[in-house]
Amino acid sequence: MLFASIDIGSNAVRLLFANVYETKNGPILEKASLIRIPLRLGFDVFTDGFLSAQRTEDLVKTMRAFKLLIDVYKPLGYKVAATSAMREASNNQEVLDLVKTETGLEIGMIDGIEEANIISSLSGIFVDNNYSKTLYVDVGGGSTELSLLDGERFITSASFRIGTIRLLANKVEESEWHKMKDWLQQFKADFGRMNCIGSGGNINKITKMYGQPSSNMITFDQLVLAYKQLNNMPLISRIEQLGLRPDRADVIVPAARIFVRILKWTGIGTVVAPRLGLADGLVLLKYKEMKDNGLV
Repeated sequence: MLFASIDIGSNAVRLLFANVYETKNGPILEKASLIRIPLRLGFDVFTDGFLSAQRTEDLVKTMRAFKLLIDVYKPLGYKVAATSAMREASNNQEVLDLVKTETGLEIGMIDGIEEANIISSLSGIFVDNNYSKTLYVDVGGGSTELSLLDGERFITSASFRIGTIRLLANKVEESEWHKMKDWLQQFKADFGRMNCIGSGGNINKITKMYGQPSSNMITFDQLVLAYKQLNNMPLISRIEQLGLRPDRADVIVPAARIFVRILKWTGIGTVVAPRLGLADGLVLLKYKEMKDNGLV
């Protein structure tokens, strides 16, 4: 059964088509197609507080193209969600209304806690627990979402205004780092004895470059090495020598920095990066909504 989702993030906008299958362990999804457009809405919002006319026009064009693809693919259902940058844009309602008028797509804004919950709901699909507790870390352009589960039981989550685009724009307050560290301290008894699941394109790329891509794992030492090497390498070298896209070459460094800090604070030794994120969670959420209503 084919479903679709659109994830409007602070760095990129993604359109995912995925097939959902029922198994004895619950629904699983298999990516059919993923299109990613690096609109970088966060650069406007975190610097000026609103989306510029040009960035808004680019978003409308992107959404129009995505709607045409949805019309052609004909998924059983789809879900559209916007995260940090859209939440904080002073003109977000104006932009949402324009997208609805021009494309027919209704964008739902989700807060950081909802985002964390959606991502952590993917747990049963790919977690192979070595310990009972699992920390989910989703690093985006505008925020980092942390969730803690015990087995498959959700415990709590939090969202912090620390993201790759926000860091590049020097818009992260030191107090926000302290908030994140303090939040993690409540689980101090489990430090060093937690699994960690990393979500987002940057941790996927870092794992592929420095970790064990066959098992989607990267150790703390490998992450530290990645951060040091990438941070000391000029942007142009990351693009030309490492073959990174320009819109990945800059944000990959602050993403590595965020993961290194979290692992250092918690004593976690390994991150699993299963290449699943909010777009995947939105697909499963839509599937479950339609199933509950007897539509699939």
